[in-house]
Amino acid sequence: MSTYLEQLNEPQRAAVLQKEGPMMIIAGAGSGKTRVLTYRIAHIMQQGVDSFNILSLTFTNKAAREMKERIASVVGHSEAKNLWMGTFHSVFARILRSEADRLGYPSNFTIYDTQDAVRLLSAIIKEMKLDRERYKPKQILGRISSFKNNLITVRAYFNNSDLQEADLQASRPKVGDIYKEYVDRCFRSGAMDFDDLLLRTNELLARFPDVLAKYQDRFRYIMVDEYQDTNHSQYLIVRALADRFQNICVVGDDSQSIYSFRGANINNILNFQKDYPDAKTFKLEQNYRSTGNIVQAANSVIDKNKTKLDKEVWTANESGESIKIMRSISDGEEGRFVAQSIWENQMNHQLTNNDFAILYRTNAQSRAIEDALRKKDIKYRIYGGISFYQRKEIKDLLSYLRLLINPHDEEALVRVINYPARGIGATTMDKLVIAANHYKKSIFEIIKNINRIDIKITKGTKNKLEGFLTMIQRLQVEVQTKNAFEVADLVVKQTQLVKDLQKDGTPEGINKVENVQELLNGIKDFITDKIETGEDASLTAFLEDVALATDFDSEKDDTPVVSLMTIHLSKGLEYPYVYIVGLEENLFPSAMSMNTRSELEEERRLFYVALTRAEKVAYLTYAQTRYRWGKLTDGEPSRFLEEIDDQFVEYLAPKVPESNANRFIDASLFDESPSKIRFQKPIQKKRKEFLDKKEKSPLKADKSRLKKVSETSSSKINLFDGDIAVGNIVEHNRFGKGRVLGLEGKGPNKKAEIEFGTVGKKKLLLQFAKLKVIG
Repeated sequence: MSTYLEQLNEPQRAAVLQKEGPMMIIAGAGSGKTRVLTYRIAHIMQQGVDSFNILSLTFTNKAAREMKERIASVVGHSEAKNLWMGTFHSVFARILRSEADRLGYPSNFTIYDTQDAVRLLSAIIKEMKLDRERYKPKQILGRISSFKNNLITVRAYFNNSDLQEADLQASRPKVGDIYKEYVDRCFRSGAMDFDDLLLRTNELLARFPDVLAKYQDRFRYIMVDEYQDTNHSQYLIVRALADRFQNICVVGDDSQSIYSFRGANINNILNFQKDYPDAKTFKLEQNYRSTGNIVQAANSVIDKNKTKLDKEVWTANESGESIKIMRSISDGEEGRFVAQSIWENQMNHQLTNNDFAILYRTNAQSRAIEDALRKKDIKYRIYGGISFYQRKEIKDLLSYLRLLINPHDEEALVRVINYPARGIGATTMDKLVIAANHYKKSIFEIIKNINRIDIKITKGTKNKLEGFLTMIQRLQVEVQTKNAFEVADLVVKQTQLVKDLQKDGTPEGINKVENVQELLNGIKDFITDKIETGEDASLTAFLEDVALATDFDSEKDDTPVVSLMTIHLSKGLEYPYVYIVGLEENLFPSAMSMNTRSELEEERRLFYVALTRAEKVAYLTYAQTRYRWGKLTDGEPSRFLEEIDDQFVEYLAPKVPESNANRFIDASLFDESPSKIRFQKPIQKKRKEFLDKKEKSPLKADKSRLKKVSETSSSKINLFDGDIAVGNIVEHNRFGKGRVLGLEGKGPNKKAEIEFGTVGKKKLLLQFAKLKVIG
């Protein structure tokens, strides 16, 4: 038996050895699916299948690189590099570049990222004189993206009265016109956005049967990772390519389907056997990543979902520590707890920052966490924030490079035609755009023919436009003989981009110069790697690599850091210690995702993904109060905390705050009629325990207690006329408990100096502090 097969358990080995026909691998969290997919490809190649005939689709470049390296260790680098392996978008971009002329696109078409698409839509909305509040560019892009992922072309939109009626009801009747103009402008610019890479591939395979037959014959064995995350457009492409030989293997986990907001359709994996009745199913249920408590706790939650495939994830790992649940008074205290806990775990267990991840439902939650980590001097990195390639100075240089490859790229040209400043203002640009729309040409072509068309621009401005044109054309010549690094270096010098940045002597300006230098270093690394492996090292290849890069792909700093990210971004990652924060109703699960059972079940799957990122220890935290939209709001624990089986959890703070204990008062204290007492709510467990401990002389005890409660209640009235005294123990809804050290001022200006256990000394105005005296 081959060495790599010996590393597999029985279900894994069975999946690897299955060569022919349709098959589905249901892979639970941490069950080694990447290893199975990798070894299956290697095994097929060792069975005589040509590497050129294998297509493997992943969802991240990182996953594709890691898989290729593993395969190379089995079959050798020369064969591994022949595999068609990568993300959906990168593989289909490669196909489209080969076949672009069929669709009327240049082979060097530009790939617009989200920022490019939003800028173009902003320009279109402005030109159409539409209300920007009603037609928000990001929302319109989301609508267009949804159309494309469901194969709704411009023609299909205008033939669908329901879609038009929906936009009319939303007070956005011009969505169709914006969509048409956006598609036309992209086409004229020789550009495709991310969704076009899928839509145009579908168009290519549908309109040209010879092209479909060509790629069906080439891709005789197809493997798809994370199949539960595919959208309708991806599903159709895969079905079309696999239709001839039916050798399709999909790998996924319905319990980790969390991208419906991007168009992912969980039914693709749930209905796989309906699409392929002869498909064989393999279940990878042994978790190698997490401790027994984490695995079983996650199972106890996901079992609450009704829409799921049948599987039982288990592990042979040790039980490990219980899931730790922490209640904090405020989001600030939650952040301080997380930072303190990380620091203590590092000290007690000799851990590094890399061993920790903090996951949250929304990016806005990172602020309180960041504040606490900075105060503890714990280094961290936020993933999912502004990417290196989205920084202005980087986008500017990349736009110059894009223009050299595709001079019709409208977004790139608009971005840099007057940067650094060369006297080509907004009025001139408006005239150029109007002329381009009138003649149905790109702005670059309008500039090339500026003296042959009817356009009211002064001679001085025409000279400046011609100067810009000459510079771009001269640099285009250099692309033919120089490598990507040499071209980029020449662009930096001739455009004087760095010289302009150096005018700003602030630390931020210096940082921008360093970023440009880092981009040049990155281009140098790129071409060195490509030349060594015999791959395409052209400027076009580099720009495509950048356009399709993910947040993690652009991070090359090896400094140990605590990772902060949304749960969506954490999928596929793992850490020894994981903190899941903000587990409150209406935050997680999100208030916007509780309208239907399917939405709530996706939120539950999201929690399952978060919990199964943890290898050894998981902390779940929630706050009783949190600032949201500038207002302090009360929170209640997430239902997901209650759904975890109690045997797997440990509460680091009581479920019910101690200050609530005085709520449980014997009803017989009050002179209520028997009929009212008869309709009391059932006695809760904690209240029952309290009542069971009463003295045998209830009347005497109750009178004493009534007096004490009465005194305590009156002391909680938050006036500013002397009701709080030095030495009192008070409670604040954000800072928790503290002791009053001193008082100063009178009336509405009266202040108390208080020593809090969480934040130290604070001076608070009593009329606003809402303090409660508890001792």
